[in-house]
Amino acid sequence: MAKTGDRARTTAAPALSSLDFALDRGSPVPLYHQLAQQLEAAIGHGVLAPGNLLGNEVDLAVRLGLSRPTVRQAIQSLVDKGLLVRRRGVGTQVVHSQVRRPLELSSLYDDLETAGQAPTTEVVRNEVVPAAGDVAAALGVPEGGEVTVLDRLRRTHGRPVALLRNYLPAPLLDLDSARLESTGLYRMMRSAGITLHSARQTVGARAATAREASRLDEEEGAALLTMRRTAYDDTGRPVEYGTHIYRASLYTFDFQLLVRP
Repeated sequence: MAKTGDRARTTAAPALSSLDFALDRGSPVPLYHQLAQQLEAAIGHGVLAPGNLLGNEVDLAVRLGLSRPTVRQAIQSLVDKGLLVRRRGVGTQVVHSQVRRPLELSSLYDDLETAGQAPTTEVVRNEVVPAAGDVAAALGVPEGGEVTVLDRLRRTHGRPVALLRNYLPAPLLDLDSARLESTGLYRMMRSAGITLHSARQTVGARAATAREASRLDEEEGAALLTMRRTAYDDTGRPVEYGTHIYRASLYTFDFQLLVRP
């Protein structure tokens, strides 16, 4: 049975009728692919939101002057990507847009905002605690020394995407929860004069616990991406240690690989 948080709203998509599809019939790019790209962009920018219905394929084909098989092929390509779903008795419905994040030293908040994903943050925990062994080693502080721990739930378009845990040396900066709910951690660090220079990061995967699944609107045992990162400032000082989990159904890392000379 679907969780309450996973039930998509079966509302029509008034934004669809106002979308201006620019289809170039003289282009070597197939018309179905052009339509699919523009629908995907509308989903990615939130113009077509989760739960919106695309309406009848025949009506869309008539409106655009396309054949029904062309429209069907465009829609099927997005169904295959997990952006749309066909529901019996309901129609074709927007499911979600996947967050694609470049692998670089940037904050999730900044990346989501740049991509038009409307990020919001709920601060679950913000307190000073004694550093455990792994945290102390990552931040270069004595074991048992004071560090600030932050737990945050990050959403896009109202959907939970990630659970973020960050540790920082306690004296580093004042971490106001209200500000953390309206901006990103790295943005606050830059505002405090901290220049981020580099990081060591490990990406992995595992199954969601019952508690994590509940917070992320997933099923227990669902696939999660994990990320462990230690960030350093321009003096080489470790300033942040993060252990984050992301919904694999909504989130990917993008890599650019170069041949070593």
